[in-house]
Amino acid sequence: MSRVQFDHRFRQKNPSFVETGSCFDKTDTRSIKVRPGGHEALPQKELDISAFSFSKKTERKTPHAFVRKGTGAGGTLKPPKIDETPPVFPNENIESPSQRKEHFPAFSVRPNPPNSEFRRHYERGDLPIQIDHGGCHNRIAWKVGVEKLDFHHYLPIFFDGLREVEMPYAFLAEQGVYDMMQVGKGKVVSVIPQLIIPIKTALNTRDRSVIAKVLKVLQALVKCDDNEDNLVGKSLVPYYRQILPVLNIFIRKNDNMGDVMDYGQRQQRNLGELIMETLEAFERHGGPDAFVNVKYFVPIYESALTAAF
Repeated sequence: MSRVQFDHRFRQKNPSFVETGSCFDKTDTRSIKVRPGGHEALPQKELDISAFSFSKKTERKTPHAFVRKGTGAGGTLKPPKIDETPPVFPNENIESPSQRKEHFPAFSVRPNPPNSEFRRHYERGDLPIQIDHGGCHNRIAWKVGVEKLDFHHYLPIFFDGLREVEMPYAFLAEQGVYDMMQVGKGKVVSVIPQLIIPIKTALNTRDRSVIAKVLKVLQALVKCDDNEDNLVGKSLVPYYRQILPVLNIFIRKNDNMGDVMDYGQRQQRNLGELIMETLEAFERHGGPDAFVNVKYFVPIYESALTAAF
C-alpha cells in the first residue's frame, strides 16, 4: 500500500516594521541608523595579521608556562601517555540538509530598513497612484496617464521600492515598475544609469524574496523594448559589475527535492533557476559583448546561444 505524503504549507505573515506605525502614521526614519545592504551589522571575525605581513601575534608567557626542573619527558625513554578517550565526530552526516544552518556571512541577510525613496514619496503623496481593489487581484489605479509621466524622475523611485517587503509599498513598487515598462518602452533606455544604484541596493540586502523579485524585474527590463536593436539589454552591459557579483553568490541555491514533484514551479521561487534564466536573458538581449562580461563575473555560466558540437 503506497504511503501518502502530506505537505502542509502555511502562508507567512506579512513582515512589518516598528518604524512604520499605524496606517495613519508616517514612517519614523529618524530612528533608523543602519544602511540598507550594509555589512556593519554582521559579526566580524578577528583579523589575522600574519596573513598579510611578516609580523606574528604572540602572547607573553608567564613563569608557569615554562618547563621546570623535574617535569617533561625530554631525554628519557619514558613513552608518552596515550589518550584513550573516544573521538567525538560531528553530526554532519546525521542531520538532514534542511536542518543545517548556514554559517557563511556571504549568504546572511543584510539590513533592509524601511527608508526607501518610494516609501518617502508615497507617504508624502507625491506619487499619482492608488490601489484598485479588484475582485480577483489588486491593481494600480493611475491618476495620470503613465505615458505622460517623467520617467527620469519616477522610474528610479519605483525601482528603489523593490527592496520593500511591507505591504502596500512592496506591491505598489513592483506593479508600478511593470506598468511603466509596459507603457513607456522607448523611454526606459535613457533612464538605465539611474536604475543601477536601486538595483544594487536591493540585491545587497541578500534577502531571497527581494532578490527573486529583482531578478523577475530584470528579465522584464531587458525584454521591454520590442525592436531588434535590444537597446535596453546593451545598455546594461557596462553595469554588470554592480549587478552580477551577488548573482554569482546565489547561483547554486537550487532546491534539491529528489523525486518529489515541485508544485510551486509557477511561483518561480527557486533562486538558482531564476539566476540562470536572468543570465540567459542578459546574453540574448545584451549583444555580442554580453557573454564575455557575464562569464567574467559568473565563471560557471555557459553560453545558451552557442551550438553544441
